[in-house]
Amino acid sequence: MANNIKEQITNDLQQAKQTGQLRSERIREIVKSALSQVVSEFKEGSTELRTLVKDAVSTVVENLQEKGGELKEEVTASIEGALEAVNSKRHENIAKTQAEVKQLQAKLDEEEENIQREVDGILTEIQNTSQEKSASSKTAIDSAVNAIKDSEEFSLLKKRYAQLRAQLAIVQANLAARYGGRSEEVKGYLDDAKNWFNQARPQAEAVVTQVQEKSSQLDDKIGEAGTAIARKERQIRQILRELLLAAADKIKDKEPVNK
Repeated sequence: MANNIKEQITNDLQQAKQTGQLRSERIREIVKSALSQVVSEFKEGSTELRTLVKDAVSTVVENLQEKGGELKEEVTASIEGALEAVNSKRHENIAKTQAEVKQLQAKLDEEEENIQREVDGILTEIQNTSQEKSASSKTAIDSAVNAIKDSEEFSLLKKRYAQLRAQLAIVQANLAARYGGRSEEVKGYLDDAKNWFNQARPQAEAVVTQVQEKSSQLDDKIGEAGTAIARKERQIRQILRELLLAAADKIKDKEPVNK
């Protein structure tokens, strides 16, 4: 079986050379295609499977030695293709679990919204009853209700939570892109990141103006990453690294002081 994989990789590489298509992305696809046909026959993490991966990468190196010069990019592409093939089943499981997590998150969001509506209703009812009280009592009740509604600490916690969830989604996108995740999986994480960043954006106009530039930069980076995924370019990893750094920088932003 190992010899068959080596032979297939060698033949595909030679054909790619003859047609002038021997690029990193093509090498990645060649190794992935060869290993994908046999990985299901081995136990995940088995010694035999690791040996096949090693042989596949070695075959690429042997066939490209005649090029001379630096082979780092080609070897990296062959390893990436091997990892994508070997981890394809795990990534399918991750995608399934991620879908279940999203359903649970949607349910949690719905329950939180129900709680918020219930609280708002109770506070409104309390304010309405204050109309019958004395002026000093009404002022005290209104002040207390408004303090609860406009809690800066609560708003800040919600914003930070959303920012952390966005950053986590970008980390997951990086891991998926680096270790053979499907493009749909990476794009899903990026969509999650964008949604969470949108939730983290402040509503006050003065604050919106202050953070608009950085938010726009993040949107551009996420859009750029999505475009790179569509083209299946290895450039996606560099863009994702830059996006993660930009997200980390955004989450360090200090809250503006309301005057």
